[in-house]
Amino acid sequence: MARSATSRARPTATRPRQIVALGGGGFSEEPDSTALDDYVLDASGRDRPRVLFLPTAGGDNSSYIAKFYGAFTGGHCDPSHLPLFNRQIDDVRSVLLSQDVIYVGGGNTVNLLAVWRAHGIDVLLREAWERGIVLAGLCAGSMCWFEGGVTAAFGTRLEPLTQGLGLLPGSNCPHYRSRRDAYREALRGGLSPGLGAEDGVALHFVDRRLAAVVASREDRRAYRVGVAGDRVIEAPLRPILLADGQGASAARRIAHSEIAEARPALAAAH
Repeated sequence: MARSATSRARPTATRPRQIVALGGGGFSEEPDSTALDDYVLDASGRDRPRVLFLPTAGGDNSSYIAKFYGAFTGGHCDPSHLPLFNRQIDDVRSVLLSQDVIYVGGGNTVNLLAVWRAHGIDVLLREAWERGIVLAGLCAGSMCWFEGGVTAAFGTRLEPLTQGLGLLPGSNCPHYRSRRDAYREALRGGLSPGLGAEDGVALHFVDRRLAAVVASREDRRAYRVGVAGDRVIEAPLRPILLADGQGASAARRIAHSEIAEARPALAAAH
């Protein structure tokens, strides 16, 4: 297996604060498509970005880590991973801040947040984000950046989660097609309004504002979801459809342009 992360400093220029939150998909769920992962890498603006995988939510599962290296080894980036359950690195700050992209895997969101907070990773991820290192992930690796969402971390039922990192405002529901009912119920119960994303859809935030919605598949959507009185309101968002190899121009244009220029990507779907 390829290397785990080591501490090597890399200077970072001023870059926009970016988060790419995948509703589902990417290397672990779409082995025949690299569109979303290419998009995440290209948001960094680097020709050969350094990408660090945090497999914490999956308990540092070795097969998950192997899948990551299988997808990201090949010369288009420099991959590494940071295990925390059998931590071997003292200076994790230098490791995290030397990256261009930090990619968080799926799994148990509650355990993820607890382990990060115990190791101080939550504080370091905020620092990385402020420095312009792209933060990304799917499922738990998507929801964690928001204030909350719904999770199966407490058992077999989906329950509200309200202790996310809060880098992004409101709540998030990945895997929206299968979690829609539970998310709507949580919103009725007081969970902050937010965004749902179906599998194959990614939400691209620049400086805490939603700049674009992109998708690796047709007929996929994201939704703004909130409560008005006793009604749950869904406003569908039409994504930019990515084909393999076409994510670079879209990601770099969105990351390094004014938010207003990206607004057409957020037009309500018909």
